[in-house]
Amino acid sequence: MKYTNSKVEEVKFNNKKIFVKRDDLLHKDFSGNKARKFYYFLKNDFNNVTKIISHGSSQSNAMYSLSVLCKIRNLDFDYYVDHIAEYLKTNPIGNYKEALKNGMNIIVKEVPKNIDKNSIFIPEGGALEEASFGIKILANEIITWAKETNLKDLKVFLPSGTGTTALYLQKYLPFEVLTCACVGDEQYLQKQFLELEEENHPTILNLDKKYHFGKLYKEFYEVHKELKEQTNIEFDLLYDSKGWLCVNKHLNNSKSDILYIHQGGILGNISMLERYKYKYD
Repeated sequence: MKYTNSKVEEVKFNNKKIFVKRDDLLHKDFSGNKARKFYYFLKNDFNNVTKIISHGSSQSNAMYSLSVLCKIRNLDFDYYVDHIAEYLKTNPIGNYKEALKNGMNIIVKEVPKNIDKNSIFIPEGGALEEASFGIKILANEIITWAKETNLKDLKVFLPSGTGTTALYLQKYLPFEVLTCACVGDEQYLQKQFLELEEENHPTILNLDKKYHFGKLYKEFYEVHKELKEQTNIEFDLLYDSKGWLCVNKHLNNSKSDILYIHQGGILGNISMLERYKYKYD
């Protein structure tokens, strides 16, 4: 299984033609931007490594993808969190439930400062230089597709957490890469970029309203439903809802062709949709 070379679909959303790169369909278990970020660890051999260590939230997409990676590579997986909600412990769901099924060892405390030589440490969200390995392959797929379809004036859009995927795409693509900050604000995203690369940063788009990551917003729920109805594609509620609101605001009248990168994360929708339906339906 290659876990690369996803298809591109043409859709119409609010009467605007947009191309969607379906990285959500790379593989049923190992897909989206995390499959690209962690591809380096899938394809390379690491002598004597028996464990991967990471940290973040208990419903993280990266957590689930790393649990799949460790299962494929037959590695132990220690994942550190600052807490697990009681309702999640008693009613496992979504990324948390599936990562546990894959053998994740979840630990409620701070990540140890000293990592032994038989372990690999992967920072929260996969914000690391090795991510460029898989993202360069994604960039080459986009370049090949653009040539085959004779698209010269192309803008590539994707929402960002740490911004790692957008950053490395801009490094390897001849097209402008646009993104929006979903986890922190624009300053947070710029800081994340600078930690990995000094230049070639993507363009950050913003909305008039400030959004806090993980909170529920009626407009996020509404655009999610509209996307499903108009494109027949399910998008992620945490990142893509804000992403498509940015597309509507900034790119709806653009003369350039737009390629939207669908980065997966659909498993996280299970718990998010329960919360949205309880609040708004």
